[in-house]
Amino acid sequence: MSETLLRDGTTATSGAGLRPIVELQDVSRIYPNGETVVRALDRVTLSIQPGEFVAVVGQSGSGKSTLMNIIGCLDRATSGSFRVAGTDVGSLDPDQLAALRCSTFGFVFQRYNLLPTLTAAENVEIPAIYAGASKVERSTRAHRLLVRLGLGDRTEHRPGQLSGGQQQRVSIARALMNAAPVILADEPTGALDSRSGEEVLALLTELNAEGHTVILITHDADVAAHARRVVRFQDGRIVEDERRVAEPPRASLKPAGGLGRAGLVRFLPDLAEAVKMAFSSMHANIFRTALTLLGIVIGVASVITMLAVGDGGKAQVLERISQIGTNLLIVRPGAAGIRTSGDNATLLPEDADALGVIPGIAAISPERSGRYTLRYGSEDYFTSVTGTAAAYLDSRDWPLASGVMFTADDVRAYAPVVVLGQTVVRNLFGEGTNPLGKYILIKNVPYEVIGTLSPKGANAFGQDQDDTALIPLSTGFMRVFGRRYLNSLTVKVENSDDIPVVEQKITRIITERHQAEDFQVRNTAQFLETAVATQNTLTIVLGCVAAISLLVAGIGVMNIMLVSVTERTREIGIRMATGARVANIMLQFNTEALVVCGVGGAVGVALGLGAALGLQALGVNIVLSLLPPLLAFACAFLTGLIFGYLPARKAAGLDPVVALAYE
Repeated sequence: MSETLLRDGTTATSGAGLRPIVELQDVSRIYPNGETVVRALDRVTLSIQPGEFVAVVGQSGSGKSTLMNIIGCLDRATSGSFRVAGTDVGSLDPDQLAALRCSTFGFVFQRYNLLPTLTAAENVEIPAIYAGASKVERSTRAHRLLVRLGLGDRTEHRPGQLSGGQQQRVSIARALMNAAPVILADEPTGALDSRSGEEVLALLTELNAEGHTVILITHDADVAAHARRVVRFQDGRIVEDERRVAEPPRASLKPAGGLGRAGLVRFLPDLAEAVKMAFSSMHANIFRTALTLLGIVIGVASVITMLAVGDGGKAQVLERISQIGTNLLIVRPGAAGIRTSGDNATLLPEDADALGVIPGIAAISPERSGRYTLRYGSEDYFTSVTGTAAAYLDSRDWPLASGVMFTADDVRAYAPVVVLGQTVVRNLFGEGTNPLGKYILIKNVPYEVIGTLSPKGANAFGQDQDDTALIPLSTGFMRVFGRRYLNSLTVKVENSDDIPVVEQKITRIITERHQAEDFQVRNTAQFLETAVATQNTLTIVLGCVAAISLLVAGIGVMNIMLVSVTERTREIGIRMATGARVANIMLQFNTEALVVCGVGGAVGVALGLGAALGLQALGVNIVLSLLPPLLAFACAFLTGLIFGYLPARKAAGLDPVVALAYE
C-alpha cells in the first residue's frame, strides 16, 4: 500500500481489498401520487469502489437524479439498505447526514447553484465554513483551488459577472473545498456550450485520476463516454452496468488536514459567519430591510420618548408637591366625606393656639383666604389674599425675594402690612419696579408692601402659587374677611417619621375642643403617594402603547423573515448540500432577525433620545435615564429572537432535495 500527495493537498492511498465507498442493496424510492405511487427507484443494487469514474445514464424520469440525491444523502430511501464507506445511512439523523455530506460529498449541479450575493471565493468557502475551518485556512484553500481551475483573476467576481463555464468551475472548486472523496456531478455540462463542457469533463477526468470517486449523472452518451464505468437506468431500474476498464483503479482519498472537522460546531465562529451573512442579505434587499427597520425604529423610539415624557411629568409633579412639603399636616373644617363650602366656621384661631403643646411641631400656620381686588395707583388686580401668622413661610419652606415677613407683633398689633407674590408684583407694578415701601389698597384700606416672595411657580394642581398676597391674620379678620374662622391650619412636623403620632394628637385635641369630629386632617405625604401612583400608571400606559408598536414591528419582522425563507429556499438547499446542519440554518436566520432588530434598536434609541431632547427644547419636561434606552433595545433584541424563531425553524426544517428543486 502507498500514499501519493495530490495537487489540492489531499492524499490518495492505493491498494487492494478496499470496501465500497457507496453501496446500495435493494434500494427503492416511492412517491405517493394521489391514489397511485411512483417508483422512482425500484430495488436498485449498486456498489461503487473508491476511485471509480461512474456515469449514470438514462432519459428524464428514469430515476438517475433520484439515485444521486440518495447517494448524496439529500434524500432517503423508502426501503433497502444504503451505506457510505461502511456507514449505514438509514440510521443517521439530519445533523449526522449533514456531517456526512460535508466530509464525503462534493456536489456539481447543472445550474451551478452559486449564491448570487457572494463572490466566487466566498461561494467556494461555504463547505469549509460548516466544516469548522478558520477564515484564513478556508480563504487560502479557496484561492488555491480557483487558481488551479484558471479563475485566479475572478476570485472577487460574483456569479453574475462570470460565464457559464466559469461558474461551473467555481462549483467544482466548491465541491473540492473539503477534499471530498466523492464528487457527484448532476448534468454538469447541460447548461454549457460544447467547449466549456469538454473543459469540465476533462477536469472531472483529471480529478478522478488524482483519486476522487466521480459519479456523473447524464442523459448524453457522449458525456458518459468519459467514464470508466457506465450504469444505464430505465424506469427506476438498472438495465446495464458496463465496465470499460477491466480493473478500476483502487484509490482511497483522504481529506486534507484541518478541513475534515465536520462534526465540530463552534458557536462563536459560526455566529460571526451568521452575522456576516445577515448583513450581506440585508444589503441585497436594502429597500425591504429599510421598511423592516422602520417598524423597529419607530417602536423603540416611541418607548424611549414616551417613557421620557412620562418620567418628566412624574418628576414635575413630585417637584411641585415637594415645594408644599412632605412633612405637613393640613387641618380643614368639615367632617371627612361631607362636602363643605368655604363658609364652614368649625375651625377657629384658638384651635391653632391649642396645638402648640404638641411636641415635635416645628411651625403652626392658621390661614384664612379669599379673592379680592388690589389697587396701586390706577392699576387693579384680582388675586388671592391670605391672612396668616408669621410662621407661614417657615411652614412652607418659602423664602423671601426681598424685604421682610410680618412678625408676631404685627399680628397682635393689627398691622396694615402686606407681602406680595411675584405674579401680583408684576401685574401691579410692572417689571423692574421695586414695590417695597409702596402702598396698595385692599378693600380701600392702604397696606404697606414690606416684602416680596421668591417665585415658586405652579403647584401640583396647576395653580399659580405666586398669585397671592399675605397679610396678618388679625388684620384680615378685622378689615377684610369679617368673621373669625379659618379656612385651614397648616402644621409643619420636625421629623416626618413623627407625622402619624402628631396627626393622632391633633385629632384628639381638636375633637375634645369641638366635642365632635367636624374637621379633617390631611397628610401631604399621602398627596405625594397618590400623585406618584397616578404618574406611574400614566407612564405604564404610555409604555404599553409604545410596546404595542414594538410588538407590531416584531410581527412585521416575522412576516419579512418568512418571505425571506421562501425566497431563499434554494439557498437553504445549497447550504444543506454543502454541510449545513439544522443548528447552522437556525443560527443564520435567527441571527438575521436579531441583526435587523439590533440595528433597528440602535437607530431607534438614537432617534428616541433625539426626539426627547427636541421636546425638551420645546419646553416639555423630560427626564432621560439609562434604563429606558437599555430596556427598549433589549425589547427590540428580544423581539428579533422571538419573532425570528419561527422563520428560522421553518428554514431548518426544509428537505434538502425539495429546497434544491425549488424555483
